[in-house]
Amino acid sequence: VEVAHFTLWTNKMKASGQLTQYVVTGRKKPTATVPKPAIYKMTIFAPDVVTAKSRFWYFLRQLKKIKKAVGEVMDVHVVSEKRPGTIKNYAIALKYDSRSGTHNMHREYRELSKADAVTACYRDMASRHRVRARSLQIISVDEVPASKCLRAGVKMFHDSKIKFPLPHRVMKSQNKSKFVTSRPNTCY
Repeated sequence: VEVAHFTLWTNKMKASGQLTQYVVTGRKKPTATVPKPAIYKMTIFAPDVVTAKSRFWYFLRQLKKIKKAVGEVMDVHVVSEKRPGTIKNYAIALKYDSRSGTHNMHREYRELSKADAVTACYRDMASRHRVRARSLQIISVDEVPASKCLRAGVKMFHDSKIKFPLPHRVMKSQNKSKFVTSRPNTCY
């Protein structure tokens, strides 16, 4: 049995809530002429299983001319992260349609999972470039080592001795009055 594997993300969906990574496997229903049809497997990031199946049929219809009416979903399962407690660098290649044309882009995120990185990408593109979820197509999501990162916003967190100073701490005291004779000391 021939198995074709596609990695696709949604291009006309609502990216509401946290996205989850699904692997959807399906095929055309067996017929007398084709008793063993090819099996197709896609990685889809969607908010729920119903949307993941819907996107699977959307892409299969575009790529292989197979409709839901003549096909069947064999399996849908969630891909869980191997190391969910370790932060990783993800490089995302994407394409989006703006008001003026189509643009390609490379973005980097530090997240705990691929699904978190894709969710952050949708939020980031919506806020910085006003890109709707339906206009955004993610081409690839790859985990990259720290030495291969390009973006300064990600590279600044690779320092093992990174510090987060608290320059202006105002201590709230329950015992003191609001009106005192000395100014508060905020530098410690």
